[in-house]
Amino acid sequence: MQIDGYKKNYKMYSYSKVIKDQVILKPTKKNNSLNKLRKNISNLLDELTIKDGSVISFHHHMRNGDYVLNMVMEEIAKRNVKDLTLFASSIFPCHEPLVKLIKEGVVTQIYSAYISGPVAEAISQGLMKKPVVMHTHGGRPRIIESSEIKIDVAFIAAPSCDYRGNINGSLGKNACGAIGYAVTDAWFAKNTVAITDNFVISVDKPHIEGKYIDYIIKVDSIGEASKIVSGTTKITRNPIGLKIARLAAEVIKYSGYFKNGFSFQTGAGGISLAVAHYLKEIMKEENVKGSFASGGITGYLVDMLKEGLFERLYDVQCFDLDAVQSIRENEAHIPISASKYANINDDCIVNDLDYVILGATEIDLDFNVNVTTSSTGEIMGGSGGHSDTAYGSKVTIIVSQLFNARIPVIKEHVICKTTPGETVDVLVTERGIAINPRRRDLIERFRQTNLPIMTIQELKKISDNLVGIPEEVEFTNKIVGIVEYRDGTIIDLLYKRG
Repeated sequence: MQIDGYKKNYKMYSYSKVIKDQVILKPTKKNNSLNKLRKNISNLLDELTIKDGSVISFHHHMRNGDYVLNMVMEEIAKRNVKDLTLFASSIFPCHEPLVKLIKEGVVTQIYSAYISGPVAEAISQGLMKKPVVMHTHGGRPRIIESSEIKIDVAFIAAPSCDYRGNINGSLGKNACGAIGYAVTDAWFAKNTVAITDNFVISVDKPHIEGKYIDYIIKVDSIGEASKIVSGTTKITRNPIGLKIARLAAEVIKYSGYFKNGFSFQTGAGGISLAVAHYLKEIMKEENVKGSFASGGITGYLVDMLKEGLFERLYDVQCFDLDAVQSIRENEAHIPISASKYANINDDCIVNDLDYVILGATEIDLDFNVNVTTSSTGEIMGGSGGHSDTAYGSKVTIIVSQLFNARIPVIKEHVICKTTPGETVDVLVTERGIAINPRRRDLIERFRQTNLPIMTIQELKKISDNLVGIPEEVEFTNKIVGIVEYRDGTIIDLLYKRG
């Protein structure tokens, strides 16, 4: 059906925009000279052609400590350029200055996998001229490689850079570790600019090779590395959260895939890290060792690597400074690009996962999950790698309290379908575990355990009896966002609140 010009055409496994059989060649950059250094951003902008309608890209490995996006956009705005498309891998609260540029029409379109803070609020309020496009982390390189988006200039926050343009994210005063989301941008952008606060003679083992960098700018600071630790990266102390984590670890143990060589991914939230803690105990008790852990890496997974519980870590971004140190020092801690991590057109890591632990703002009776909006409909996140890993993993486990502050997690229908229920296998709450009826194999295995298995409908009934059913959120007809699945099909639309 047509909705204000946008076709809601999501169909599982359709892959309508996939270019699987096409060989992706890394293009050769234009500037092969050794004279890449420019005085400042302003001088470089005199040399580059950024005009109305240009596409500008940024990466988010500095997370909430990033300075580069704001400093570049401030200089661009001085030039009276309008109607820019901002292709930023994620946007954080530190990027609040963008709101002014949105209001002034400097930025009229945003593509991103995750948006939080004031920019998310502005989009939810309908201030953008065009709907934001919310893709996945794996969807980003697919979009670039397929030329769905052609980046005019990619600006890369480079923790360490030499005169040839070789970049390493693990070195320098603001080292952030892996810079996997910037790799495809560097390869395919018409012009690629490294912005660094650590300009050195030579970079060994570059994460991005200098042949893909056209220009280099030295600045005082690219950000605050300490703020890559945004959100919780500590194990929860909440007894309810710990109970959920213990149950999730038991789900892994009895699922049928827990054996030597298994692979694993978890997030940086308190409950997710607690799952890793209890899984670590089980691995030691059962004398089981894994092959790899992947994704955004935390110090907790680093410790498991050091103890020999995993053979290697595949890291697309570091979630804390322990991970930054590890990727600098341990050859078994391997940086990877976003394409290698989750692009459906690549031989991606997520397709080799046995288990992934994910969160949810909402989950409905068909196991569809929302991590894009709050329970009241405002944008507060996005898929990131959520739907990529859910599709690739053999067992996708959602961990969540049944309700929090009297807000239930299980709804009749989610406000936004971020991850389709076809790819979600288990919901673990403090009051019981629900298995997707599609997974008859898991249901049969768990019947032989003492785990508190029940249907998702039974869990919802418990929740409804305890906290009631919240009122439906009212929305207008104004579309503020388009939610893309990892293959580019539109899985849902976001509307302005009524």
